[in-house]
Amino acid sequence: MENYLLRALSKDKSFRAFALSAKDAVAEAQERHDTWSSSTVALGRTMLGAVLLGANLKGNDKITVKVSGNGSGGLIVVDSDAKGNVKGFIQNPHVDLRKTSTGEVYVTQATGNQGVFAVIKDMGLKEPYSGQIPFVSGEIAEEFTYYLTESEQTPSSVGLSVHLDEEQRVQTAGGFMVQVMPGATDEAIAELESRLQAMPSIAEILETGKPEDLLDTIFGKDEYKTLDQMSVQFHCDCSKEKFGKGIITLGSQEIQAMIDEDHQAEAVCHFCGEKYLFNEEELKELLEESKGLEND
Repeated sequence: MENYLLRALSKDKSFRAFALSAKDAVAEAQERHDTWSSSTVALGRTMLGAVLLGANLKGNDKITVKVSGNGSGGLIVVDSDAKGNVKGFIQNPHVDLRKTSTGEVYVTQATGNQGVFAVIKDMGLKEPYSGQIPFVSGEIAEEFTYYLTESEQTPSSVGLSVHLDEEQRVQTAGGFMVQVMPGATDEAIAELESRLQAMPSIAEILETGKPEDLLDTIFGKDEYKTLDQMSVQFHCDCSKEKFGKGIITLGSQEIQAMIDEDHQAEAVCHFCGEKYLFNEEELKELLEESKGLEND
């Protein structure tokens, strides 16, 4: 399955839409964090929603989505950008809640029914833009829909799906976001709502189809214009250098304690699980840099 996002505009220019297939990105997150079923779906849906929001960004802008609920999965944090890069983690990756009879994955018990859904946009300004809403239901797609309507004043419909196979591996992952444009008539909105309610599941469409098939279902074939296409991938920009700078900010006392007690330090990236080892000599160099900053 190809991993990409389509931007489109309905033929009558009443709606803009984004359709996405990103199985590999979600599967990589599952592998890196060793997530179990409910954690996989909760994290995966948040990643998909963040990619859809990121599709509205430009240049080097970035977006962070935080889902802080009272469910067993704990905090979910996902970063996305304007280039289709996405990374994320869930605080408790080992949540596996399924219906005994059908094997259907419970997600809201992992996210919770009370909490805060927050979006932070870093657009290169002095202060990042931040908006948040209280949970509507704990269903990730509903939180994205409500956030867009309430915080960004953009009436929208968001659909997200992560479907697992019998071995709980990611089989399909994708979704859509449709936003109402100024000038859309009540009749056009009502027709769209009717089509969305009648459409098959996203997993069903993506099992044999592509993002184009999602748009065909939402608008009707040839009833929209594709604007552009963007590849989507799991990508983390962490590095040993970045973690080194982070260690420097801990201060000379903390770094000296690392040297005295362990003679080394290991840093682990929350987003991708990569580990970076700093030996005693490297820590001593960071210690000197930290002392220099303190003296300044």
